[in-house]
Amino acid sequence: MSNLFPVYQRWDIEPAEASGCTIIDKAGKEYLDFTSGIGVCNLGHRPGAVEAAVKEQLGNFWHVSNLFEQSGQEKAASLLCEYAGMDRAYFANSGAEANEAAIKLARKATGKTKVITFLNSFHGRTFAAMSATGQEKIKQGYGPMLETFVYVPFNDIDAVKKSADEETAAVMLEMVQGEGGIHIADKAFVSELAAFCKEKGILLIIDEIQTGIGRTAKPFAYMHFDIQPDMITSAKGLGSGLPIGAMLGKEHLAEEFGPGSHGSTFGGNPIAIAAASATLAEVMNDGFVTELEQLSESFKSVLLDRLADIPGVKDIRIFGMMAGVELAAEANPVLQELREKGLIALPAGTHVIRLLPPLTCTLAQIEKAAGMIADTLRASASVHS
Repeated sequence: MSNLFPVYQRWDIEPAEASGCTIIDKAGKEYLDFTSGIGVCNLGHRPGAVEAAVKEQLGNFWHVSNLFEQSGQEKAASLLCEYAGMDRAYFANSGAEANEAAIKLARKATGKTKVITFLNSFHGRTFAAMSATGQEKIKQGYGPMLETFVYVPFNDIDAVKKSADEETAAVMLEMVQGEGGIHIADKAFVSELAAFCKEKGILLIIDEIQTGIGRTAKPFAYMHFDIQPDMITSAKGLGSGLPIGAMLGKEHLAEEFGPGSHGSTFGGNPIAIAAASATLAEVMNDGFVTELEQLSESFKSVLLDRLADIPGVKDIRIFGMMAGVELAAEANPVLQELREKGLIALPAGTHVIRLLPPLTCTLAQIEKAAGMIADTLRASASVHS
């Protein structure tokens, strides 16, 4: 009997080691990982520069508390704000914690309580983040939710305008609804939303937990849309596998988060901070940026070329290095077959195969993965025809 609460529906695979885009299980079987640990290992498993930075910090100190001056946090904040186009950073341990911080800051800065979010969104499983999420399935058994969140259809500016009032503190948006099926925000909608928020004095929060740190072939997804949010949140790829999240804000919000207004025992842990700084140094390198732009174009062209004409494929949605292949049938049986063949992919909802390959994968690995998916889908289509 396991002593763990059974909150995860685990695959029958136990990793023994991992490097780059490859996971090797305890039986010695190799898998091509096109999940990046659910969008975490953007630089692949155990990237050398990050591993070296973590080992160096392990030899110095592991934890002291946030009452001490910590130059490591200052360095990471400087890099992250430069990379993200923001001014201030608060470090947490996860994406949900980063979103909680953003919600708290929005309330405190505006003196208002209402936050507009979107149907099919996902912002985390802590209480405010869960309340912000526009999916009923993750809330079952935990009600009542916080009542100050309002949910409107994604990409519907009229619904936002109708829901906003004098008590609206913020709008919270994912540029790509990752958990919700890889649905991409419309440029015209985002532009109108940003203008509306500015006009009404409503803070615009962009949840970049899954879309940040190069995942969309830009540092953060909002940069594709020619807008300037008041806050963004980051986690997942920020630490290359070490637990860290961040809430980033513009300078006009700085005085609202003074001493005692928020905090975390482990937020900004020195080891996680070392990993984040090393990760940022890698993704900010000009050569990395150029290669990523080229790789993302190849990723898109290969997937469309190999999968678009397969019976049962309803849609393929691609944004940078994230993709959703929507099927007429349920995705889980296909995902199980892919794991048996040695490819790890994810569901997003019930009918979507989600692909989040490491940003360091090769064209050959993309072609191999696309071929495995194509073969599996064609075989499935022939069985059900």
